[in-house]
Amino acid sequence: MRTLAVKAVGWARSFPIAEGVRAARQWTAGHLTSLPWNRSAPDTVHSVLLCVSELVTNAHRHARGTANLVLTWDGRCLHVSVSDADPRLPGPRGPDADANATSGRGLGIVDTLADSLDIHACHGGKAITACFRPAGGPDPHAG
Repeated sequence: MRTLAVKAVGWARSFPIAEGVRAARQWTAGHLTSLPWNRSAPDTVHSVLLCVSELVTNAHRHARGTANLVLTWDGRCLHVSVSDADPRLPGPRGPDADANATSGRGLGIVDTLADSLDIHACHGGKAITACFRPAGGPDPHAG
């Protein structure tokens, strides 16, 4: 039986409300430059940065506290995970939601841009993880 070695690289940082969403985007952009697909997949880079903005904004707005951001590149997916201390899991917006509302669409944007999305409870709060495959290959998480 052959054992496959998994090589991954990752970064983690906490972003209190005082630092703002812009700091999270800049920090993420800086780390994305070290990944081998940064220049060849500008649409993925843009999607990742937009999703970081949405997820950190949601953590600040709904948990009213620090957003913990973790980026992990496993060679096939960039996992973008934001956790906060609010145990309430977000739900999808219903079809009858106010079409004129100016907020409440962030998670829908993330779900549309990411290749996969996972929301789960953890450590008394929650984590939302979006996976991005820059090469557009098959989903490594599919059974």
